[in-house]
Amino acid sequence: MIIGITGTDGGGKGTVVDYLVKEKEFVHCSARALWVDEINRQGIEVNRANMRIVANELRGKHGHDYLIEEYKRRTGFDEGTNYVIESLRAMAEVVTLKKYGGVLWCVDADQKIRYERVQARASESDKISFEEFADHEALEMHDPDPHGMQKAEVIASADLTFMNNGTVEELQTKVEEVLEHVSSNN
Repeated sequence: MIIGITGTDGGGKGTVVDYLVKEKEFVHCSARALWVDEINRQGIEVNRANMRIVANELRGKHGHDYLIEEYKRRTGFDEGTNYVIESLRAMAEVVTLKKYGGVLWCVDADQKIRYERVQARASESDKISFEEFADHEALEMHDPDPHGMQKAEVIASADLTFMNNGTVEELQTKVEEVLEHVSSNN
């Protein structure tokens, strides 16, 4: 099984990924890891703006589905192994994910809740005001860069959306219910 994860920042994508990796032994394929590796290679600061720029550069150089194709190259998407790819943000990624038999899950929550979560995790790219958070989100939803993110379109194309305004346990229960449903239908 290949599950692509999309959604809003602070929505709970990482929580779903952590659950799939730790509890269900999925292999984690991280977009952030690819972008940060390239940022470090270039010797520039790791921040949200540079991650967007570097991701756009890599999509421009290698194709808009670079995230999926790079993890296909690295892992082979071996049959019998489950993969979770975090975080899809371009429609070409969705098309290629589905070409390899994957499904797209979206994780979302109310904007104020998401901002509070982002501030609590305090990663190097999350040290921003609410206004900056909202501005970054608006840009990422409809990035004017032709190699940029189309998060609004990607989110709208999800096969399944989890609204995550509650607890971690509630979200994990929702994920478990979906996995049980998928398992019983196979």
